[in-house]
Amino acid sequence: MADTRFGPKGWTPDRLGDLSGKTYLITGANAGAGFQAARTLLAKGAGVVMLNRSAEKSAAAEADLRKEFGAGAELTFVRMDLASLASVREAAADVLKTVPRIDALICNAAIAQVPTQKLTVDGFESMLGTNHYGHFLLCGLLFERIEASKGRIVVVSSLGYTMGIKTIQFDDMNWDRNYHQNKTYSQSKLAQMMFAYELQDRLAAAGNTDVEVYVCHPGSSRTSLITTSGNLATRIMFGLMSLSPMVQSAEKGSWPEVMCATETGLEQRALYGPTGRMEFVGPVGKGTLHPHAHDKTVMVRLWDLSEKETGFSWNL
Repeated sequence: MADTRFGPKGWTPDRLGDLSGKTYLITGANAGAGFQAARTLLAKGAGVVMLNRSAEKSAAAEADLRKEFGAGAELTFVRMDLASLASVREAAADVLKTVPRIDALICNAAIAQVPTQKLTVDGFESMLGTNHYGHFLLCGLLFERIEASKGRIVVVSSLGYTMGIKTIQFDDMNWDRNYHQNKTYSQSKLAQMMFAYELQDRLAAAGNTDVEVYVCHPGSSRTSLITTSGNLATRIMFGLMSLSPMVQSAEKGSWPEVMCATETGLEQRALYGPTGRMEFVGPVGKGTLHPHAHDKTVMVRLWDLSEKETGFSWNL
């Protein structure tokens, strides 16, 4: 059933009030939806901290944003490579020293459709290591600051979570036997969602109402992933798809994550994104959440494994 809460046009940034004094952290904020989310938040007076891997691309993004919003825009950059747990730890320590409040941590960065199996420096399959383990650790390290700010964690997933095996391949997390650019990517995005929904359950069990956790997806958007993902055939296919009406702008693709970071009264056990055709495009609201994304047994097992692999135990 279509989400009609925000009217026929769905949620749009017109709903945002003044965000002065609020601070939003965005991973992967130098391009695509993350960059557009930063633009929208800065336009409303918020402070934005970009957590990006590339210092060079971040400097270019920062220059663009300052040109648009003035030299005084509250914008900072912290270098972080999600594919390295050591880099995530360093970045989190830097954030805790320099950022007194976190109104939302938007876990936006991702790598997708890596054509052949690659491992991170920590030995994880690259998409799982970057998209899930890196964010799992980052959220854990920053959790107390988010809690003190009565802030939010926003996990940006993908409709890809419905592809592939629709569960976690615990007996071969790195897909040594059956690596597949799409199915392995699908598992990484499913893992991110399971982390978010399990965190919701743990916060509820602990009686913690200070932190809200939301999951969204950008639908089918023209982001940098379209040009950098997958093998040549995949890139050509994405390139052709991006010309079709079934693909929207990166700006529209950023609306669900901005909504989840700012809007009041949202349901937590939900998936937010476009609600139009196939939920690829259209008005932003509450979409379809398939039950395999919050299979309790799998979520608990994944959480325990994630704590072990990242060497971080959440204190909830």
